[in-house]
Amino acid sequence: MTFTYEALPMRVVFGVGSLLQLAEEAERLGLRRLLVLAAPGRRALAEQAATLLGETCAGLFTEARTHVPVAVADEARAAARDTGADGCLTVGGGSAVGLGKAIALTAGLPLISVPTTYAGSEMTPVWGLTDQGRKRTGRDRSVLPRSVIYDPQLTLQLPVDVSVTSGFNAIAHAVEALYAPDASPIVSLMAEEGVRSLAAALPAIAADPGDMGARTDALRGAWLCGACLAATTMSLHHKLCHILGGTFDLPHAATHTVLLPYVAAFNLPAVPAAEQVLRRALATDDVPMHLARASAELGAPRSLAELGLAERDLDEVVTQAEARPYANPRPVTPGALRSLLAEALKGTLPP
Repeated sequence: MTFTYEALPMRVVFGVGSLLQLAEEAERLGLRRLLVLAAPGRRALAEQAATLLGETCAGLFTEARTHVPVAVADEARAAARDTGADGCLTVGGGSAVGLGKAIALTAGLPLISVPTTYAGSEMTPVWGLTDQGRKRTGRDRSVLPRSVIYDPQLTLQLPVDVSVTSGFNAIAHAVEALYAPDASPIVSLMAEEGVRSLAAALPAIAADPGDMGARTDALRGAWLCGACLAATTMSLHHKLCHILGGTFDLPHAATHTVLLPYVAAFNLPAVPAAEQVLRRALATDDVPMHLARASAELGAPRSLAELGLAERDLDEVVTQAEARPYANPRPVTPGALRSLLAEALKGTLPP
């Protein structure tokens, strides 16, 4: 057996109450003026982080948005410059992390990340920016956070519906990593454990949002799934989600959740080894149907139409997908792609 696996430099502080180590992490990195980044709905938590940082906090910017619009990134960069920040602290989900990455990409400021969802962006060197209805993505090690603080207690505030779609977003990272061209046995191990952890934790969270054990397992699973995405090349699933989010402003995690069973049904027959891993992790003989049923039973959206996509939009999605090269284990023709999207639009997973 031969393979290549490149471990990315990352320090992780994990555990209930670990947010209290925030100032210590900043000091360890030699950071003296951190700009705290968050979405509007996370301002209270951003203020709590600022209090913990004390004099190390240079200011707050709480206008992070999904898909990182270029205009918002420009405002955040100006705030970092005006406050004399020597680093950024992201508090929240993928929107805050993505905004921090946009600053790091151009200004070179190091990041500390405190995730409060299961998105997994904090584990990856992947950045994304949206401008005029197009989302550009890339990879650059400079955007990888230097430290990540995982405090399961912070996810207790995450509503059940968001917890579910965020968790399936993380599962999608692992599913694609299993059949990526640069997959490896190490990635497969992380993917299997990440999917297993989230698949068990999400129903428990839906039953009792305050279940700290389930919240901890879900956050650990999200960490592993994010690490899978960091180590591999994105394929059809992520490319489609970027188009649907960047051009049609569909909600990021919910889009991943809806599309996942359809892309899995399309790709898994071409990669039996990956399918076998997922069968073990999910304890099922039918991975796509299991993913569709499990998410629906937990109240997640079932169709792209529910998220706001219309049939007239499909041609644009296909056109953009054809124009963007991507690795995929199965050849993707325009007809097959349109059929996949049409089924996902209606929410009817074929046998």
